[in-house]
Amino acid sequence: MESASSERIMPTALKILIAGGFGVGKTTMVGSVSEVPPLETEERITAASVGIDNLAGVEGKLSTTVAMDFGRITISPELVLYLFGTPGQDRFWFMWDDLATGALGALVLADTRRLDASFAAIDFFESREIPFAVGVNCFNGHRDCTSEQVRQALALAPSIPVILCDVRDRNSSKEVILAVLEAARAQAAARLTQVAGC
Repeated sequence: MESASSERIMPTALKILIAGGFGVGKTTMVGSVSEVPPLETEERITAASVGIDNLAGVEGKLSTTVAMDFGRITISPELVLYLFGTPGQDRFWFMWDDLATGALGALVLADTRRLDASFAAIDFFESREIPFAVGVNCFNGHRDCTSEQVRQALALAPSIPVILCDVRDRNSSKEVILAVLEAARAQAAARLTQVAGC
């Protein structure tokens, strides 16, 4: 019989969604931060998407996520994060409810050239009371806005973290994911306070 000290520890699994508009960098982020080769469901953009997918601002994009991206980060032997990147186009939004089931929190990636593409994801998580942070993907290191300017443009509450990042960089991506975990912790603490005050 194995002793208690030699028993295998089953880690707690936490699920985080990475969402945002089409071409904002969700697949790139999962790939940059995952410790395992990420699962990607990328397909080439064809003429069939003309008039359906809005390529404004991402005209050079050649592929798109048609289901989800998946990656993993081991925080400790007791804690593992599973990352689920959502598809960005309107026609795949029907999948978001299933992907959101059981999520601890979410990251909304934003592109300052197309901030309006972030509203649907923000509305989705706010309406379901899923804690989230906003990561502003600074393409090619270009930072044309401050996080406070983005907060105001997206009409975000002061409690929602807004962080400038480069999703190609592992450390930058980790920083934003830590902000999601902090947002989830803060929401859980607020709910406990409410319950204790009843």
